Parts: sequence; C-alpha cells; structure tokens
Amino acid sequence: MRWVWIDRFEEFDSGRRAVAVKNVSLAEDHLHDHFPGYPVMPASLMVEGMAQTAGILVGEARHFAEKVILAKVKRATFHEIVRPGQQIRHEAVIEQLSDSAASTSGRIYAGERLIGEVDLVFSHIDQNLSGLNFPEENFVFTEEFMALLKTYRGQAAEGVKL
Repeated sequence: MRWVWIDRFEEFDSGRRAVAVKNVSLAEDHLHDHFPGYPVMPASLMVEGMAQTAGILVGEARHFAEKVILAKVKRATFHEIVRPGQQIRHEAVIEQLSDSAASTSGRIYAGERLIGEVDLVFSHIDQNLSGLNFPEENFVFTEEFMALLKTYRGQAAEGVKL
C-alpha cells in the first residue's frame, strides 16, 4: 500500500509553486498510536506530505521525464502540533532546478498559523552519475499521484473554486 499524504492541490504554478492540503482525521489509524489519548499528526508524515507536494511540482516542471526521489531533508522545523479536525496546507516553492537535482523550500500552515518549515533536495535518478540501473517505468509518479494533479487541472479548467 502506498500512502498519499495530500488530499488535493489548491494551487499549481508550473515550475514555481504548489499548494496542497491534507485533512487530518481521527479515522486515520496512525493517529490512534501517536499519542494514545492525545492524537497528533506525526511531524514525519508532514515532512512526507511536503515531499509529495514538492516532488510532484519538481517532476511536473520537467514533464515527468525523470524519476524524482527525495535525496535530503535540509531542514525540518516544527513550531506547533496538528490535531485531528485540522486542515494543513503545504506550500512548496522550487528554489533551484537542474538536470540532476532540485531544491525546494516549504511552509506548512494550519489556517493562518505557521506550523513548520521543510526544505528538501530531490534527485533526478535517471540523470545519476553512479552507474546504477533503474527500471524503465516511472515508479515514482504512480497513477495515485498523477490523479491529484489531473483533478486540480480539471477543476481549474472548469473554473471550480477550490
């Protein structure tokens, strides 16, 4: 099973910026264990949500020609916790994009409150210099992830206010 940690895109400015939201629900099993009696959204899963938001942004900027993987978490700082019933917003910006890699900066909000800051580095593994061979198919951008972007583009084309 592959977990998707964003529910939808609210903004997508190709090659520049993306905004995705995640609704935190007590129906999610992981919240019952983190922490029993006082469930909070794990910071590691918010980092993954940012990686998914920024990774799709980076992949789309190069027309999904490469397999984009998270190479490094440069910074992950959290200022507040997130509880069930809240919606978090991942705002990712491409800082640098080259043939072999990309770096992004990101902020996570709950409403207007800044929850965290997550800066990431991605590798385009098809352009790696290690000589390793990877599968031909793009195993990173699965249909699950592509559906998020297709839904946003379809609603934007129809003029649907998100």
